[in-house]
Amino acid sequence: MTTITALDVGSHEMRAVVSKLLPEEEIQIIGVAKVPSRGVKKGVIIDIHEASQAITQVLKEAESISGTHLPHVVTGINGVNLQSIATKGIIAVSRADREISENDIERALKAAQNASLAPNREILEIISRDFVIDNEEGIKNPVGMSGIRLEVNTVIITAYAAFLRNLLKAVELGGWKVARHVPGPLASAQAVISHRQRDLGVVVCDIGSDTTGVAIYEEGELLHLEVLPVGAGLITSDIAIGLRIDIDTAETIKVKYGTMLANQVRKSEMIELDSLGFGEDLRIRRQEVAEIIEARMREMLSLISKILEKTGKKNFLPAGVVLVGGGAKLEGLVPLAKDILHLPVRIGYPEQFRGLVDQVTDPLFAKACGLILCYARDIKSTSRKEHYASKAGVSFQTLLRRLLP
Repeated sequence: MTTITALDVGSHEMRAVVSKLLPEEEIQIIGVAKVPSRGVKKGVIIDIHEASQAITQVLKEAESISGTHLPHVVTGINGVNLQSIATKGIIAVSRADREISENDIERALKAAQNASLAPNREILEIISRDFVIDNEEGIKNPVGMSGIRLEVNTVIITAYAAFLRNLLKAVELGGWKVARHVPGPLASAQAVISHRQRDLGVVVCDIGSDTTGVAIYEEGELLHLEVLPVGAGLITSDIAIGLRIDIDTAETIKVKYGTMLANQVRKSEMIELDSLGFGEDLRIRRQEVAEIIEARMREMLSLISKILEKTGKKNFLPAGVVLVGGGAKLEGLVPLAKDILHLPVRIGYPEQFRGLVDQVTDPLFAKACGLILCYARDIKSTSRKEHYASKAGVSFQTLLRRLLP
């Protein structure tokens, strides 16, 4: 059995989920750990030693709980350094009989990768949306079809190379290896949406502490990915500033009493800080807290609406909006999001696992669970290609060239 460990390096919290890939492609969760984050801001490492200490702590706890040594981990790449760009690759079909082969697809994808990229950026994913054969559009799998010219429309996701190196070093300082980097919004989507939703059109919004990842899918493939530099942590700051209380008290109030349905809160309802264990004889109107939360969340949802408008998908995603991340747990978010985005809205929960499912069936763990699913899919794909390569007598070196970008 293969062990897969996901590491979600968040700005507020770091999470590790250990799993085993069972026969019949089932995945069993055998360990879950989380610790306060250090050395990370807006999804980017700002202190490599602080970040490494927090990563080491969460992975050691995960090892202890699972009873398994974790030689390598799959990491999620977060932060506004993530970018997606639409590119196109065009090639002439190579075979004399004009039948399109796997080699032609590889050449077309390679041509798409030659898009102009800044020297300080590195490609994380190249996703083929569809193919065009001699002006015939919308083809998903052109292998075996005939044509003279083959085009591929892709979405390329990149990140700053320096950020990737820093994350890699922070993990390796603790004694682990990184098996795979996965863009965080893609991982979150993998855990909470179905193939049918991807086909219909859906947007997944991962509301973290410092950032919000947005991934839009249509016709089965990623259309656009973007990360906003705003998150639920701003709500905590707003409460602290607006009510003149410390940040820890503000976070507790947000989690325990937070709602964005200000008009449904009684004006007489009060929050007693002394009852929360902060030792202050202070009473706060809950409606005032709700007004602060609603104002900030309206702003965040409006930014998401602008992304949908920019991509031409505002009001045109039948499968609607799926919300994950810590911010998704705030009371009243679903009706507010429906009102602003004019789409169906639901909270996303990872539900494709066995074992310690009660600990990960939570919007907070969508990204970590999605990292496991992404890597499990890679293992399955690699095993299939190795099997076919073996039957066809393809060398291991040739296989690697085909699997790796």
